[in-house]
Formats: sequence, structure tokens, C-alpha cells
Amino acid sequence: MEKLRRGLCLVLCLVLLFAWVPGAGAAPRVTATPNPNPEATLPPDVTPYDANHPEKLLTEQLYAWSAILIEAESGRVIFEKNPDDIRYPASTTKIMTCLLALMFMDEEDLNSTVVCSEQAVAVNTQEEDVTSLKLQPGEELNFMDLLEATMVYSANDGANVIAEAVAGSIPAFVDLMNEAAMRFGMTNTHFANAHGLHDDAHYTTPRDLATLTRIAMQNEKFRDIARMEYKTIPATAFHRERTVKTTNELFNPGTAESENRYYYPDAIGVKTGYEGKAQYCFVGAAERDGVTLISVVMYTGKRARWADTIKLMDYGFSQYTSVTPIELYNMSPITVETSNYSLKDSQLGKLPLRCVATDADSRAARIIATREEVDAMASSLRDTMLIQYTRDFIAPIEEGEVMGTMTYVDDSGSPVVYNLIAGRDIPRRETTPKTLAEIEAESDADPNFLPPLTPEVVFMALLPLGLALLIYFGLLRLLRRRKRHGGKGPEITQRYLR
Repeated sequence: MEKLRRGLCLVLCLVLLFAWVPGAGAAPRVTATPNPNPEATLPPDVTPYDANHPEKLLTEQLYAWSAILIEAESGRVIFEKNPDDIRYPASTTKIMTCLLALMFMDEEDLNSTVVCSEQAVAVNTQEEDVTSLKLQPGEELNFMDLLEATMVYSANDGANVIAEAVAGSIPAFVDLMNEAAMRFGMTNTHFANAHGLHDDAHYTTPRDLATLTRIAMQNEKFRDIARMEYKTIPATAFHRERTVKTTNELFNPGTAESENRYYYPDAIGVKTGYEGKAQYCFVGAAERDGVTLISVVMYTGKRARWADTIKLMDYGFSQYTSVTPIELYNMSPITVETSNYSLKDSQLGKLPLRCVATDADSRAARIIATREEVDAMASSLRDTMLIQYTRDFIAPIEEGEVMGTMTYVDDSGSPVVYNLIAGRDIPRRETTPKTLAEIEAESDADPNFLPPLTPEVVFMALLPLGLALLIYFGLLRLLRRRKRHGGKGPEITQRYLR
């Protein structure tokens, strides 16, 4: 009886576990939204948004019911509004579809020819407004052309063909999508198809979509596709050459007669989405002065998604900045005190040090942080960088001479080294005698093997001759005295003294 009771308890625990885990058992309930048909309206009592002060953005100034903004390099969240609400992703699903294709297909596969199956293109008959390339069973296309057109035009039939080409079947590809989502840390996501048409078991969150897009944008080919505005597909046996265009309004500058107010010059992607139960959504990316941002807005209006994205991006760029380690150093440069400097030096031996790159890595390194963090790093430079001096600060010092190094450790843990060089010449004190090394250097540099003719040199040259003459005349005088006394002078003197 006891064993039976324990067994029933175990079964009950497993049932509860699988009922709770996202993607297992019944699908979680999508977050309810008070407004079933969002449009470009905000609550009447909300503080008006001021485009001249994007740093003052409030959550209630966004039309979207769920949103998030992250910095792409670090993944840090900059702004959020209900970021973990579970929502339908619509065609933003194709971010995962495209990324997996690029991850699992090599160069040869990407340039191969794929054949559309009847099952893959059957999506064209589901609804009248389903976006598709009107692919036909048996139609052959270059895989890369298909991948780019699918992302640019958000083609649902193209997504199915991609899924079959990558995994062999659509169900196998969906399994691959869910496995990737788990590995990427998308804990509130479950996929049921490759295109994003509605399915109760097909859901995600703004946070998870931002996580996915951050990973995708690290792929160079994906970045190139994400910023494409047009794609031309060569003619096939079923269609003439056709050109498709993105619906991403951030890419569209408009015309001279009618400018597009949603045009965003810094935009670099990524994917639009719309479906009745998902409403309008958009995953965006923008880059300015070395800072890359990723935004997600879900369950919003057709035009409101562009307005929301611009607000988020402007807010992010008002908060974050990108500087090189050299620029950070120049915000608070180092000046050192030297010794043995000339008394005529107007700056009393103070030596400014300049920071210069040593190689391509040091020239390319950048620090991305909030403006407050950058100011704090500059004011406490020695806590941010490793400063080491390689010689003493004794004059003479020549401009450009390497005095030390500055080392910055990037996010990957790799050290990036810069040289600290003298910013000016500092002559030594006039009364300081020359060192042996200086004398040898001057001698080696002088083409004349003889020393320069100076009073000191003349004196030193004549001194031996003078001593020799002095000794000569002294001996000569002594000999003369001896001759005058017949050689007996000393004896007479000695005898007289006794």
C-alpha cells in the first residue's frame, strides 16, 4: 500500500512538472492584452514623448505591450516593458530559420540548387493573405537566393523549403529549432513551424527574441541578409525574374516630395512580423559610432512599431557610447615628474605621456559602456588599465621615446597593449657631467678621429711637453752647478758642516 501511494505521488509530480515546463504538455497561456487591436494611440494621461530628449523615455510612451532594448556587444538590458510576456512571434520566427540554415549549411550547400516539394509550398493555399514567393512543386532555386528572398519578403513557403533542405523534413527542422532555442537560453520559447503562422504552441517573449537576434547578428552572413532592402530572384522554369522588397520602413528614406518619417539611417535590420493573434511586431538593430543596439517590440500597431523602435534606439544611443582605449586615456592623460631637467625648462620637468597603438588589435579595440561608466573609467584610469613604466624619468628625454605601456583587457579576456611615449623633449641639467655612454656615443658619431680643438684639449696635449721641458731644464741646471764646483761641491759642504 505504501509503495502504491509513493508511486501515485511520483506520477502526480511528473504530471505537474510537464504541465509547467514551457514546450512540454499544453502550451502556456499567451499573455492577455487589454487592447485586442492596438493602434497608434496612447493613454490620454501619459506624459508626451519629447524627441529632443530621448533619454527621458517612459514605458507608457511605447505603443507596444511588450518590448526590450539591449546592447548587442554585452547583451545588457537598457530598457524594457513587460519583456517576459509570452506572445506569438509571427514572422520574426524566420530569424531562427535563417540562422540555422547558415549554421548547418556549408558554402557548397549554400550555393546548391534546391527543389521545392509539394508539402513545403502547400502553405500557399492556406490563406489568401499569406506572404509567399508563389513557389511551385518541382521549382528549382539557388539556396542562397531562396534564403535571402525569404528574409527580405518574409516568404512562408520559402521558410518551409529551407527547413526541408536543412533537416530533411519540416518536423525535423522544428525539433532543431527548439533544441537551438534551449541551447541559446530562450527559456520561454517553443516553435511549432519554420515560418511563424499561428499555432497555439508557437510562442516566445521579447527577451528571448533579443537573445536570439544577438546571437544571429554575430554571424556575418546573417548581418548582410538582415540589412537587405531588395532581392532579385533569377528566372526559373515556373517564374520570370522577380524582385522582392522589404517592408521594413526604417530602411525607406522616402522621396524628395514625400519623406518617410520612420526612416532611420542607423538601422541595420532585422525582421518584421504580422499575424492576426500576434498583431504587428518588429525586431530591429541599429549601429552608431561603434555601438550596436537590438530592440524588440511585440503586439503593437502597424506604424506604431516603427515609432516605438525609433524611441528605443534613440534612448539607447543617449545612454551608451563607444570609445577606444586611446580616447579613454586622452580623457585623463598622464603627466609625470622628471628629475635632472634643465633649469631653463619652462615646465619644470613635467612630462606628458601620449598613448599610441602598437598593432591592428590595439587600433581596433573599443570599449562600449554607458556614458557615466566611461567617465568613471577615465577618472580612475589606473583601476581600469594596467600602467607599467619601462624606464626611469631622468633627463635627458627625447620626444617619442617609449616610457612605458598601458594594457587593456577586453571582454574576451585578451590583453591589448599600447605604448606610452614622451610627449616632448626634456634636456638635462647643464651642470651634469656627461656619462661614459654619452661620451662613447659622441665619439662614435664624430667622423673626425681626433678630438675637437678646445682649450682643454690643447692644455692636455701640451701638459706632457711642459713637464718634459721642466724636468730637462732642472737636470741641466743641476749639471751646470756640479761643473762649477769641480764635482766636489757636496764633499766640501759636508766637511765644512762637520
